[in-house]
Amino acid sequence: MVRMSAEERRESVIRAAITEFARGGYRGTSTEAIARRVGVSQPYLFRLFKNKQELFLAAATRCMEEVRRAMAEAVSGASPEEAHMAMAEAYKKLLEDPEKLLLQMQVYVAVASAEVEGDHEFGETVRAIWSELWDGTHLALGADQAETTEFFAYGMLINVLASLGFPEGHRVWDQFDLKPDVSCVGMSHLGTWARSTDPDAEEDPGPGA
Repeated sequence: MVRMSAEERRESVIRAAITEFARGGYRGTSTEAIARRVGVSQPYLFRLFKNKQELFLAAATRCMEEVRRAMAEAVSGASPEEAHMAMAEAYKKLLEDPEKLLLQMQVYVAVASAEVEGDHEFGETVRAIWSELWDGTHLALGADQAETTEFFAYGMLINVLASLGFPEGHRVWDQFDLKPDVSCVGMSHLGTWARSTDPDAEEDPGPGA
């Protein structure tokens, strides 16, 4: 049997943490469950990450960096007019893995809870990465502040509706050209994104983090 390097083991722990935290959230997930998924002991886990918070931030960072990287690759060489659909398609592909969306929502809850408890440092790392996603999207859309805000606003609404598992045909989707498949619990595999099916309406597909 080929032994894994420390870096490979660290990678497997981050992946396991993404799965467990996506399902159980920060407070509802034990490091024991993550160690068990990887097949290592808790003492070994804490040799790679000093505590649960550091591991959660590693998982959150990885998830958000993957979104940012997918957006950047999607708009490489695209014009601001083409960037909307390119980034929407990239994000749609990311959501084929429902853990991507679940973990995003868990991260927002964890940061908000930490802020209430006076732990502002916890959210600083997440806010810094999210700001990079915002800035990259902003530039791709021609550095138009209003357009970027609207882009993320629609994307975050899609995140919420998909997380809540609203089925295809429900009135909440009326302003989106979406074909959600809620075969995954609380998730949607999204089809083409558009702000409205009205042919006279301006198209504005967009992702959220």
